[in-house]
Amino acid sequence: MSRLVRFGISMDEQLLAMFDKQIVSQGYATRSEAVRDLIRNRLVEQEWEDEEQEVAGTITLIYDHHVRGLGSLLTELQHHSHDLILSATHVHLDHHNCLEVLIIKGQSGKVRQVADRLIGVKGVKHGKLTITSTGRKLK
Repeated sequence: MSRLVRFGISMDEQLLAMFDKQIVSQGYATRSEAVRDLIRNRLVEQEWEDEEQEVAGTITLIYDHHVRGLGSLLTELQHHSHDLILSATHVHLDHHNCLEVLIIKGQSGKVRQVADRLIGVKGVKHGKLTITSTGRKLK
């Protein structure tokens, strides 16, 4: 296990008060835990920028299944990326709206391309890609 290192941070009092309020609402026990998470998140975001970095995550889509051909088109696009999409869950939210959550893993650049294609389909009301790094570089 690596050794803990203590260091100090200087910041505006008002900014610190806003940070403290935020971390309490998120359930952090200490500022240190919150700062560690912020640093980890930023490091992971930097890894996403590397097109060859392996990432894993979800693509979440909400769409109206009454839009003619939309469900079939989304399924077809998913089949074109079967090597990246590990699993798909389809939920009927109400009479019109469906929610699909796709679990995806692969090279960062390819994952973003698949997400952009699916989210950009006409009739998709909302979509979001959420990814994290696996720590592996793919070549």
